[in-house]
Amino acid sequence: MSEFAPCPKCGSTSAKRSGYTWWGGLIGPRILNHVKCQQCGTTYNGKTGSADLTGGIVLYSVVVFVIVLALLGLCWGLVAILGAV
Repeated sequence: MSEFAPCPKCGSTSAKRSGYTWWGGLIGPRILNHVKCQQCGTTYNGKTGSADLTGGIVLYSVVVFVIVLALLGLCWGLVAILGAV
């Protein structure tokens, strides 16, 4: 039995975990179980077999954006407090 779900395009069970993507860096593909079929090159969710990763990618990107904004807000707040002293 394969570690990943079969490819939704060709049905092959030979897939390799994606190491890096432009949208998720090194962490995103691990969180979303992003794999690439060794036969046809299709990328998909290795756990569910779904080829539609758009929802997960958007959610991941929004969460990262919110975290970055929160960190920038904290930095700005510290600069305002330290500047007032």
